[in-house]
Amino acid sequence: MSRGARPSVALAAIVACCMLIVCASNHAAAQGPAADPDAGSIGGCVESIPKGAARPELTETFPTHGTSGWAATLSIAVRHGKGERVLPSGLDLASAVDAKNYLRRAGFIIPNQDGGAGAELWSEPDDPTKTQGTTHLELPLVVLPESLGRHVMELPPLPVAVARANGEIATVCTHAHSIVVEDPIANTPDAEPKPNPPPRPQREEWTALKKAVLWGSLGVLVGALAAYLVYRWLKRPKPVLPPPPPRPPWEIALEKLDEVRCAGLLDAGRHAEYFDRVSDAVRGYLGARFGFDGLESTTDEILTALETHAAGFAPLSEISQFLSECDLVKFANLTPTPEQCAFALTSGEHIVRATAPSVAPGPPAEGGQS
Repeated sequence: MSRGARPSVALAAIVACCMLIVCASNHAAAQGPAADPDAGSIGGCVESIPKGAARPELTETFPTHGTSGWAATLSIAVRHGKGERVLPSGLDLASAVDAKNYLRRAGFIIPNQDGGAGAELWSEPDDPTKTQGTTHLELPLVVLPESLGRHVMELPPLPVAVARANGEIATVCTHAHSIVVEDPIANTPDAEPKPNPPPRPQREEWTALKKAVLWGSLGVLVGALAAYLVYRWLKRPKPVLPPPPPRPPWEIALEKLDEVRCAGLLDAGRHAEYFDRVSDAVRGYLGARFGFDGLESTTDEILTALETHAAGFAPLSEISQFLSECDLVKFANLTPTPEQCAFALTSGEHIVRATAPSVAPGPPAEGGQS
């Protein structure tokens, strides 16, 4: 640990050691079976050295003069074996009430560690040429005598715990130190109150901002989650709508025949095209109605299919005559008259209506047949 660091664990360990002074007899009883018979006590502080272990060496300094209300620092240098740790364990400073009371009765107060007089603990870098290491400990203590005037106060011995590599704990004690304490204005004639010290930066916990950031972050997280869920819901696979039912073939045929009537082919003299479109509409309808390919079938094939699938239902004689006239126009290059074209259209519509299941037959065809 570098010099200047102020770990709360180190200070808590010092306070724990101070509590050992209060409970010296219990500590000695607990460590008695494993302690060195040569171990003794210093001013009530019980030392405990495990058998076969060398006693750590302490070099300590404490000011001989101080000022009431000011901090006096106890400096301790511990020489110990490599791999050993000084003050290995700690105790929460807020719960060390007994240790604080013990030091307060002696006239010493542990200052606030967040101020300018915190405890420091650091170790010197390892030296390969040496078999021991050195750890430095500085503990500031505020001197507060009970009354005004000059006082001679005594800092009681403090135990220092050192953990060995095998887990055993060695406890050594510092010596008692005397300090002459003067009042801050003891040597100032006609002392006047001093002005307030300059301001120091303070740490402030901005709880409102912390809560705002916390709730804002929570709101952003909830909003993002809600947006993601809405996005997934909008992108969910939607059921495919069933296709519309196919139109009945008789409706399609009647629509095509009506288109031929309104196309103006007769006025344009396109009689063959008129006849051909009427023939294709009726052939396609018969194939779709009775289950065969009417456009790619010959007249004989159509009649054979109708005899098989629509015997006694379709007017075969009328259909045969209609298909024969269409073949003459298509294959014999016969040019139909307008009357023949009109009759073919009427005959085709009658065939469709006669064979459709829900379409009533139309009126009988008018006009003659050529």
